[in-house]
Amino acid sequence: MVLKPKLIVGIAGGSCSGKTTLVEQVVATIGTGNIEVLNHDAYYRHRPELTLAERNQVNYDHPDALETELAIEHLEKLCSGARAPLPIYDFSAHLRSTEVRWLTPAPVLVIEGILVLHQPELRAFMDLKVFVDADPDVRALRRMERDQRERGRTMESVQQQFLESVKPMHDCYVDPSRNHADLVIPNNRPNPEVLRTLEARLRAVL
Repeated sequence: MVLKPKLIVGIAGGSCSGKTTLVEQVVATIGTGNIEVLNHDAYYRHRPELTLAERNQVNYDHPDALETELAIEHLEKLCSGARAPLPIYDFSAHLRSTEVRWLTPAPVLVIEGILVLHQPELRAFMDLKVFVDADPDVRALRRMERDQRERGRTMESVQQQFLESVKPMHDCYVDPSRNHADLVIPNNRPNPEVLRTLEARLRAVL
């Protein structure tokens, strides 16, 4: 029997709004065999022809920075019951690894990323659209901590990027996409009640 997703959920929201944490909590509760996650930010374009200095200047918060057409190909594979090779992206070098992580069809498929509700081609796959919301100052502090800890960035470079591209692109593309959401989750602090509501919706299809 070919296994295909019974429910496809899109989870969007601003950078460091808590999307990844929410997805990790849901996966831990639902179980890895019942859910698969396609991370949109794994599809940043591979630009080895650019120097590291040039890659550092790319606006990674603009939709054009993502190879969404490849993500759509992989979603079509998963929806047909086939596996798909998720790229592994190195955020320090701004390049893709030569390795991939194989996505396996599961009853619940999550599409996660800041721009997944902005892209109509991605929304077309979704049965449930979720927007995770957090105040700008909360997101800025979380990003400051994350990029210094996980991506080897300096505080000055994180601040510059947030002001020059993260915030303008959020205002232009990410925040307006909440209008497509079926569920908006406030996430300035842990929100266990909303998490339970989302988990109940997912369990209903298992």
